Amino acid sequence: MENKATTLHPFHVLAKPVGPACNLACRYCFYLEKERLYPGKPHLSDWILPDEILEEYIRQYLASQSVPVVSFAWQGGEPTLLGVDYFRKVLALQEKYANGKRIENTLQTNGILLDDGWCEFLAANRFLIGLSLDGPRHLHDRYRVDKGGAPSFDRVMRSVGFLKKHGVDFNTLTVVQKLNSRYPLEVYRFLREIGHGFMQFIPIVERVALEPAADGLQLVSPKSAAAAKVTEWSVEPLQYGRFLCSILDEWVRNDVGKIFVQLFDVTLAAWMGMEPSLCVFQRTCGSAVVLEHNGDIYSCDHYVYPENRLGNIMEQPLASMLNSPQQTRFGQDKKDRLPRFCLDCNVRFICNGECPKHRFAITPDGEENLNYLCPGYKLFFTHSAPYMKFMASELRAQRPPANVMEWARKQDSGSAGGERPGRNDPCPCGSGKKYKKCCGKT
Repeated sequence: MENKATTLHPFHVLAKPVGPACNLACRYCFYLEKERLYPGKPHLSDWILPDEILEEYIRQYLASQSVPVVSFAWQGGEPTLLGVDYFRKVLALQEKYANGKRIENTLQTNGILLDDGWCEFLAANRFLIGLSLDGPRHLHDRYRVDKGGAPSFDRVMRSVGFLKKHGVDFNTLTVVQKLNSRYPLEVYRFLREIGHGFMQFIPIVERVALEPAADGLQLVSPKSAAAAKVTEWSVEPLQYGRFLCSILDEWVRNDVGKIFVQLFDVTLAAWMGMEPSLCVFQRTCGSAVVLEHNGDIYSCDHYVYPENRLGNIMEQPLASMLNSPQQTRFGQDKKDRLPRFCLDCNVRFICNGECPKHRFAITPDGEENLNYLCPGYKLFFTHSAPYMKFMASELRAQRPPANVMEWARKQDSGSAGGERPGRNDPCPCGSGKKYKKCCGKT
């Protein structure tokens, strides 16, 4: 099939070569139930992206990219279910169609199947691995269990050993849910001890329908008007903000330049006047689509619903789907549907209303489309502002941002021209609470 359309901007595809098939049954997973969109597939082999679709995807994706380095992202479900040989085939096809472009591969995994063979392959081919890990045992095993309900922590920690043994680059991806959000420093210090120095914290917020939908999905579409409630495992807004503030306070005093937290990097970039690199904080979206196991393309990882299907890569060029009126409108809505409460917010330059998936709350003025996590983000972005301003100033002066650690400690001691607030004073983070009830508590 000829690719007759060219993209107007760079884009990213999150490929799910085994669809939602997984060897775990994490209780908070929003993607497992996508199996119901493709009924009648009882075997793992039913979910494997066929060779002809895999080749067409790799060919089109490389041909549509006008940049010298092209990044492929492999996710699931659990992509390691496909085995090493499948990804050897991926590499051969990438080489066939590279046409001078340099190729990078990232793979998100729960780690259950990683062993010497896998990690030798990943290291030799310079895959960047995202490893799902929610903290120490009692926090990780609360939700991350296998099909039989057995915990997964020990198996994941075994995979950490294999990754380190073979020198595989990896970062940890931590789903912040209702339980582990209450233990921010325990989570952070654990990850700092066992990880590779790179961390991602992803808040989980899902709504479950009060009545089952016709398509069998229980978690409602972000745009659904059906009666629904927030799930019991979803992180609470202010608790998510406190979680981030607590980790930031530890990081700016001890770990800047040694530990890299994705959200902190994105926040600092915004203070430097740069466009956020993380899609949830960009002004518009629509440039990150999903490839499902049968070649179907959806608007976003969190919008894999029938109404958000853009087409199939075997029937329509990938670039034309990215530039379709449906996808253009999807991406523009993120900016155009912001309520006045957000437009007037002093941290909008960082947040931009975050992900539309979470915009089901109501503003104090009664407008719709407020992000459910707004109180938490406002707390964090306000609390982090003094540190981010200082680091941005250091960067502009071509000095290391790690100087913030000494500056923060001086602030603590009062030797930088100010004293710590009293227990009953308003918290300087802007939450409106007393210091002892907010940041002073951590």
